[in-house]
Amino acid sequence: MEKYLYTIGEVAGLLGESTSLVRFWANEFPKYIKPKRNAKGNRLFTKEDLETLKHIHVLVKVDGLTLEGAAKRLKGDRKDVVSKARVLESLKTIRAQLAEIREEL
Repeated sequence: MEKYLYTIGEVAGLLGESTSLVRFWANEFPKYIKPKRNAKGNRLFTKEDLETLKHIHVLVKVDGLTLEGAAKRLKGDRKDVVSKARVLESLKTIRAQLAEIREEL
């Protein structure tokens, strides 16, 4: 079953980053990331927010762009960013599978 809303801790875990960095990115990119808030005031991110955060992660952490550079790339064509994010996600999955196989040997 697919989730519709993710807590900031879940998003941070999926990205491999800290919750404070996810919060910072959400505040720096309000045009692209609009978390909902529950009754307690906790941020809840949609699937689209999660995808955008993955793109920001690729642009900032992998490509080494500044926040301004990442914002410019998000404005333009995202095809290369989307494909790079998918490749990185696939590689992480493969790495996890290889680690499982290694443990079984």
